[in-house]
Amino acid sequence: MSLRSFRWLCQEYKRRVRLSPKILTRRSSVLDEICDSLHKGGSKRGALPFDLLERKHVLEIRDDLRSTPGAQNEVVKVISAMYGWAVENDLVKTNPALGVKRLRSGDGFHTWSRGEVRQFEARHPLGSKARLALHLGLFTGLRRQDLAILGRQHVTNGWLHIRPQKTSKSSGVEVELPLLPELRATIDATACGDLTFLVSEWGTPFTVNSLGNKMRDWCDQAELPYCTLHGLRKAGATIAAENGATDEQLMAIFGWTTKQQTTHYTRKAQRRRMAGQAAHLLAIPEQNQDEIVPPKKSTTKSGTKIAKSSGNSTPE
Repeated sequence: MSLRSFRWLCQEYKRRVRLSPKILTRRSSVLDEICDSLHKGGSKRGALPFDLLERKHVLEIRDDLRSTPGAQNEVVKVISAMYGWAVENDLVKTNPALGVKRLRSGDGFHTWSRGEVRQFEARHPLGSKARLALHLGLFTGLRRQDLAILGRQHVTNGWLHIRPQKTSKSSGVEVELPLLPELRATIDATACGDLTFLVSEWGTPFTVNSLGNKMRDWCDQAELPYCTLHGLRKAGATIAAENGATDEQLMAIFGWTTKQQTTHYTRKAQRRRMAGQAAHLLAIPEQNQDEIVPPKKSTTKSGTKIAKSSGNSTPE
């Protein structure tokens, strides 16, 4: 392990910092996950020089490792805490996480709407690699690094079996999911590679970075500047929750091991359903035709108001 590697800095921080056991355990878990995650170049982030980490890398790590604003903020907080300690101990000159804006609910990757999915499909027909990438991302919920390696070897008897790279060394959870008919039709209509469904124009598998860049091009061609590959994962979770998926079902589909991520979608979907059921309560009730109303008044030439009455009446 290099003395300048990110993993070395993490080990030194965990060994020397003074924190409560609970906080140290939580931060250590996040740092270990960062070390085992893959950089755009394909190498593990733990092997990269810690003193070359920049703000853009912090944002990249944040968005790769987490999908909800609160969880993303936690990643930045842990990195900032470690680099703040490193500055105090003269290991680095600056804290690259300092000043990174906290995300609020609704920030982060844009969630595709159903209309945006249809707009993308209208631009990229069945049989195109773009349509295949869209449906793989939407109907499997896999992250970019898993979509880049996904192939026929992961499908048995109509079921998808894959251990997500992000959790392969932590929870070790495996995603098992039946291929939806629409996804199967898209795969069958597209020229796929031998080992990966998605291949470049040269017939070679995409790297994680090149797949993200290619999806950016396809989205731009469809005039969808805010849409990304990761946003399809969020769209799938949103659609599933709105269709009634429970927290446990979302965990099974997306490979999550806690309800920290799922409740973001199920609660939002529940609020939407409740609003739909109760929106009629905002309407103003129509006036009852049988309701007794005050008699209509008229005005004489002298300006005196008298009440109209039906039938004969004797003036006083």
